[in-house]
Amino acid sequence: MRAEPLGAAPTPLSVLDLVTVGAGRTATDALRTSVELAKLAESRGFHRHWVAEHHSMPGVASSSPAVILAHLAAHTTRIRLGSGGVMLPNHAPLVVAEQFGTLEALAPGRVDLGLGRAPGTDGATAAALRRTDNLREGADDFPKELAELTRFLDDDFPDGHPYARIHAVPGPVQATSPGGVQSQHRPPVWLLGSSGFSARLAGMLGLPFAFAHHFSAQNTIPALDLYRESFRPSAVLDAPYALIGVSALATDDEKEARRQVLAAALNMVRLRTGRPGLVPTPEEAEAYEFNEMERDFITSWNSNVVHGTPDEVRTGLDDLAKRTGADELMLTANAHSGEVRLRSYELVADAYGLPHLS
Repeated sequence: MRAEPLGAAPTPLSVLDLVTVGAGRTATDALRTSVELAKLAESRGFHRHWVAEHHSMPGVASSSPAVILAHLAAHTTRIRLGSGGVMLPNHAPLVVAEQFGTLEALAPGRVDLGLGRAPGTDGATAAALRRTDNLREGADDFPKELAELTRFLDDDFPDGHPYARIHAVPGPVQATSPGGVQSQHRPPVWLLGSSGFSARLAGMLGLPFAFAHHFSAQNTIPALDLYRESFRPSAVLDAPYALIGVSALATDDEKEARRQVLAAALNMVRLRTGRPGLVPTPEEAEAYEFNEMERDFITSWNSNVVHGTPDEVRTGLDDLAKRTGADELMLTANAHSGEVRLRSYELVADAYGLPHLS
């Protein structure tokens, strides 16, 4: 669960991967970048590589985190892999337990199961995923679904429960079968959030917590305070452990960083106004005529993106770690091209003097 910072980093550093697809690129290109990113992150001492779940967004090819994680597991040997996160109301708990039991069998001892209660998309797509228009019910049922998923992972439904004879395989039931030998590991559960609900629930259950600072920065410190205040020691953790997702992009010069984050921000403008598409090029963003409302959004959005030269990004991350007291920083580099994203993580690693691991 925990890790020590490497080099001069203020906390362990990790990767949040949205598998972004730029204009003129394909999903195949984006997935190849994810493999290269996982290999780079592993070789430079990043602690985790998580994949987000999003749907119906042309510029985000991470609709199936478990499938992507299985592919990444085949190309790595040490780095922790996980979901950031699986949106639990979109899925049956048994299916999630089976998927992550399979991932654990593929990569023993290095799989994280991060769970969220939001849909990871718009309402119409969420309704199609869940085959119901009552989306509020899915969010309200999240604690119940979480408890059910945990029992499937641990194979410990009580006698008399309707699911007592149902087992998530791969899973602990294999150890109780004649001649069975089962892995000692099971994926640790994390709760993800962008407000106070999951922060409080994670604290009450003694689970690790991941907060989406990259798109809900105004709520970061209140949510982390609530998590720490609500925390109760558990078999999983004896003290709170919180990471935050951070938009961070390092480039070789400051001007290029501004060009890249403008393009990523234009992508967000389009998403927030119901026009999702591929991540535009910096040239397209520079030529785009922003209206006043869009310019205000861009200014607000980019104020929470740590970007610039490697030294500027290091200073920004150091300050963020100090202000929030986060135990881990999980960086997401949003840019049009995979090459820029890969270069950003390499520059951050160099800025902190992270090791080159074999």
